[in-house]
Amino acid sequence: MEESLKLKRATYHLYTFMMSKLISTFGAQVYTFAISFYILQLTGSATSFATNLICNVLPRALAGPFVGAITDRYSKKMIVITAQIATTITIFGLLIYTLTHGLSLLAIYTTTVILSLASTFSAIAFTSSITGLIDKGRIQRAMSLNQMAISFAAIGSPAIGGLLYGVVPIPVFLVIYMVLSSLAVILESTMNFRLYASEKKVNKEESILQSMKAGIKYLRFQPLIVIILWIGLFVNFLFGAYEVGYSYILIEKLKFQPQHFGFTQGALSIGMLLMSVYFSMRKKDVQYPLVVAKRAIISVGLLMGAISLPLLLNMNYSIMIVFYIIIMFSLGVLLMTINTPIQVMLQRKIDDDYKGRVFSIVETMSTALVPLAMVLFGFLLDLFPSQWIMMLSGGTLIIVMLIMTRKSVLHKAHPELQAGQRKEGDGSYASLES
Repeated sequence: MEESLKLKRATYHLYTFMMSKLISTFGAQVYTFAISFYILQLTGSATSFATNLICNVLPRALAGPFVGAITDRYSKKMIVITAQIATTITIFGLLIYTLTHGLSLLAIYTTTVILSLASTFSAIAFTSSITGLIDKGRIQRAMSLNQMAISFAAIGSPAIGGLLYGVVPIPVFLVIYMVLSSLAVILESTMNFRLYASEKKVNKEESILQSMKAGIKYLRFQPLIVIILWIGLFVNFLFGAYEVGYSYILIEKLKFQPQHFGFTQGALSIGMLLMSVYFSMRKKDVQYPLVVAKRAIISVGLLMGAISLPLLLNMNYSIMIVFYIIIMFSLGVLLMTINTPIQVMLQRKIDDDYKGRVFSIVETMSTALVPLAMVLFGFLLDLFPSQWIMMLSGGTLIIVMLIMTRKSVLHKAHPELQAGQRKEGDGSYASLES
């Protein structure tokens, strides 16, 4: 295919990928919104709600390495489409069950597990296909548009879900999800996942276990990726304090009204959206992603501590609303500042024939301790003052980040950084953020 035609096709992929992600994510989040409210209204139990969250997170962590090995062995396009069809069929099954037997917790939990597995296959296959779908010059833009789609869905889905919930029955939410999932299948089927692919032939006689071992062996020679894996493990664990503590502090301790709590959540999505737009317009990649991530994660630690300030200081209600809107907007900006450059760097550094396995390991390491974090911090928040839990967690996050990204580690991850610092004296040192 001529280069000009490939570029046109890549442009089509760029926006089709965004629309597919927007449609499927929006459907999933509207469904999640309705099911979450349904569980809480049906049981009034935080345990039942947390069980559904664990049914979503745990399958991802357990299945991730196997999914990565399978993704590297078979057609990524077929995996993406099959996973999306499985999602549609699962929701259709839940709809039929609901209409004939009524909705039950067991049916919800079972559906959540299946949707989590399908989502894991789809996400890893799609992520490992970016360099096959898009030309290398627009990888950062593709990742940014992907984040934009997720942010749009995060802003719109609670609003639509809130308007519909209580007005229409649960089966209507299921039909909406089915229709949007079917549209995503149609869009994904029009994409050429091998437009720019350069992967080698994988030995299909190799067992899944051997394939996983080969992926781990590959990582041994990628020190930067290994550093990112360990950072992801510990940062996501400590970030669990925010996941549990933020809602607990605002709703239980500060007695925020639901609509005002929604404003703060919206500020998070807007911050993420604006940074996604910035990265989509930026032509150059971030030069030292790990350095930028270090600074951003340290700032996240400071924000985690700041969440508890209204519990220590005398603030009136209006000031608290503005305060938390600023906090959440800043958090959204920082999360995109961490994620987008790291994702772009991984897309460029990982060989195509190992991408599925490596991204699955990243997924597993990122989520492995999340269920434990939710249980642990929920327990601690019930026992101790929440302001001290948040401040200690934020401080621990900063200390862990300073240790894990000390100067020797950064020089090992970015050898060119050390060379650049040697030139600082003669004025030729480039900015770390350039």
